[in-house]
Amino acid sequence: MEKGQSILYLKKEMEEKPIQNKILFTGLDDAGKTSIILSLQREFSKIALLSPTRGAQRRIFNFLGKEISEWDLGGQLSYRISYLKSPGKFFDGTEIAIYVIDIQNKARISEAISYFKDVVTQFRKLEIEPPIYVFLHKYDPALKRNAKNEMTNLILDIKEKFKKATDYKKLFYYETSIYDFSSIITAMSEILLSLYPKSELIAKTIQEFAKKINSEGVVVIDDNSLIIGSYYKDEEVKHLLNASTPYFLTLNDSFEFTDVMEERYENRMIVQRFGRNFIFKQITVKKGLTPYYLLLLKGDPIFRKEDFETFASLLREILYK
Repeated sequence: MEKGQSILYLKKEMEEKPIQNKILFTGLDDAGKTSIILSLQREFSKIALLSPTRGAQRRIFNFLGKEISEWDLGGQLSYRISYLKSPGKFFDGTEIAIYVIDIQNKARISEAISYFKDVVTQFRKLEIEPPIYVFLHKYDPALKRNAKNEMTNLILDIKEKFKKATDYKKLFYYETSIYDFSSIITAMSEILLSLYPKSELIAKTIQEFAKKINSEGVVVIDDNSLIIGSYYKDEEVKHLLNASTPYFLTLNDSFEFTDVMEERYENRMIVQRFGRNFIFKQITVKKGLTPYYLLLLKGDPIFRKEDFETFASLLREILYK
């Protein structure tokens, strides 16, 4: 190969190599970082058998055509020290940081905030300023029911301590729990959609589809349990659909559509609750790639096949053109 050809080949190779967005999960050990990641993969059986994460674990996954590089940094003290000694290796290139804190472990809250300060210091040394999303984790449904006032005061206190610890501008909070899977789906979906410039166009397309088929709400989910777009008539519909999404995803994982069922029921599940119809349907946007899933809420279980196919075609055009 001649020199000119070599340069052109290298340039083409660099252009074709996908750009990865780095998402960093960090925090103390036993905060629940890996459990959050496994829940999104719907690997619930593995959570009970988890041992502390050893060092930095990395996974590549696809979100709306983008490659996401997900870094899970084990939080044991020896690992934290090694990260701080080599910040360029672990923190550099971070586009989004997710800092997980176990709000049930009150004894370690001060330690968690101290390490958060260390992480922010490394970002500043590297001259990067990614948004940091603090997951106030293990805020389980039982605590919301039985100790809501106490937990509300604790969360306010934690936020105030984070604010005093650093003047970091891009700091946001989510209350999460693996026992409220929808809280994790909502948080991660909103965070990752901030990386995607076409998210507003997807949302508009979903809204128009919902109105065309007279649906109160529509959610489109990818195979990583992440919502790529949604439309809700009101807050009640939003709550109903978000709470139901984990149920349908889990049911889908354990249920295979046969050719006969696909022909008879058009490859969809219908569940009637609260006087409404929840309709769950697979969307094959591009052959050979993992499908997306459609969950919608309607007064009746009927919509035209042509409307669905038009919607799928529009999604395909937005995602892959």
